[in-house]
Amino acid sequence: MENDLRYPIGPFEYAGEITAGVTTAWIREIEELPGLLREAVKELNEEQLDTPYRPGGWSVRQVIHHVADSHMNAYVRFKLALTEDKPVIKPYEEAKWAELPDYALPVEPSLLLIENLHQRWVTVLRELTPADLEKTFIHPESGVVSLGRNIGIYAWHGKHHLAHITSLCSRMGW
Repeated sequence: MENDLRYPIGPFEYAGEITAGVTTAWIREIEELPGLLREAVKELNEEQLDTPYRPGGWSVRQVIHHVADSHMNAYVRFKLALTEDKPVIKPYEEAKWAELPDYALPVEPSLLLIENLHQRWVTVLRELTPADLEKTFIHPESGVVSLGRNIGIYAWHGKHHLAHITSLCSRMGW
């Protein structure tokens, strides 16, 4: 059961060709995420925001702050890959970031950040050419990642964390 709670929509999987239609759908999901996150948490009180989505997991508050941090990193990685030749990106310790004091802040600053960041990110994503989608960065742990595939990864990432929140709310009857 905990595995289901950890991956409520399953892990990211995509083995097909990354076409314009596929990336357009993924970009739409990235564009819609900020509103869906805001809607998911709008009625939650402080105690609910501090409830972990699974035993040993992050609280809803930490999930929102994580999405902001993760998507900021993703945006920078996209820009690096668009402006440099196969840059090596720097990973970060997500679990340790979640322990920093800013993860105790209200969720509103991160919701605003996600809204504004996604506006800029989607603007860049919509203008990518087929050649841009083939550009890559090198992740020290994951290897070579194309921008086309990375759009899918982050469309999934947003839905993955949204599902953490919505499935918790559903289980708890909130």
